[in-house]
Amino acid sequence: MKLTIEPIEDLPLIHAGDDLPALIAGRVALDDGDIVTIASSVYSKAKGHTRRLADITPTPRAVRISKMTGEDPRFLQSILDASVDVLIEFPFILSEVAGGHIGVRAGVDQSNIEDEMVILLPPDPMAAAAEVRDALKKITGRDVGVIITDTCGRAFRRGQTGNAIGWSGIFAIRDFRGDTDLFGHVLKITEEAVVDEIAGIANFVMGESNNGVPAVVVKGCEKWTGHDDLFFSRKEDFIRRALAVPARPKKNT
Repeated sequence: MKLTIEPIEDLPLIHAGDDLPALIAGRVALDDGDIVTIASSVYSKAKGHTRRLADITPTPRAVRISKMTGEDPRFLQSILDASVDVLIEFPFILSEVAGGHIGVRAGVDQSNIEDEMVILLPPDPMAAAAEVRDALKKITGRDVGVIITDTCGRAFRRGQTGNAIGWSGIFAIRDFRGDTDLFGHVLKITEEAVVDEIAGIANFVMGESNNGVPAVVVKGCEKWTGHDDLFFSRKEDFIRRALAVPARPKKNT
């Protein structure tokens, strides 16, 4: 399998109301089976998933956390508002968002946007990916996959990598269970998170800071079979259980 990673260049700065699929389709020739990867931040800007810090009133919880982290309590409130569950509060907020993704600061971002503004993750990244895919098919006639990406830190390792938070037209997981290796051993646990691997190489091509490349096309991927159960359930996620603070026993009164 030989892959070609093609940055979609010369996209303008995206603002609310811009037709992102049309802008992408006008700058790259798509083929059936291509995978279009899009930074969540640029999708959110096109859809207006942003907030002004001046419009946010911090709660006592946000103020309390700000005293520990030194961050703007309004910024922290935007994180709390975007979260459905907070796993830890310090040294940073680690939380779950509605789509099931768990990340630092709920993916709320203050980079590549005007001062005193924050960008939120798409509220439904899976629906976002499906919407972009449908739009690209209508415009180009091509059947492509779409991945919405976000950069995330990792446990036990320094540095951020691109992760998939939404996808459409492809399976998240390539399931090798039941296959045999070179020695005939049956594989029992191998499930490859292909969407995260593609998101990682796409993010490497997009770059960070001021590169100005928010979307990439991956060409040459073979089709794979598998499933979409990328996120662990609460019952399966032993790391999440380890982070949970045990309830303190009630004192007798």
